[in-house]
Amino acid sequence: MITNLGIGTGRRKCAVARVFLREGSGKISVNGHELADYFKLGELQYQVRQPLMVTATENKYDLVITVLGGGPNGQAGACRHGIARALAQVDPANHPALKTNGFLTRDPRMVERKKYGQRGARRRFQFSKR
Repeated sequence: MITNLGIGTGRRKCAVARVFLREGSGKISVNGHELADYFKLGELQYQVRQPLMVTATENKYDLVITVLGGGPNGQAGACRHGIARALAQVDPANHPALKTNGFLTRDPRMVERKKYGQRGARRRFQFSKR
């Protein structure tokens, strides 16, 4: 029986990530894939690992992440947010370090919706005087 030490839900743009923190050696799996296989860009892999690096727990826990919605950037941000929440839940001593780096704050920026009578969210159709 595998027990979860901490559970965190992370959100960014339209992506939602559920993070399960377990005792282990630092293995991260995202939707059944290795981290490097799921996020091809090193920048996104780094972004996901940031909370672990700040709290010096890279080789202490295994992470099982299920993420859906959004694109690669939003999913990586959601994973980071969920990992930070799970780490804060497991050890309250991690909370100040995660908070000062801004990993516990949900990034509220979303794509603005398209309005009727316009070409995009803010772009208007070309004005014709005659």
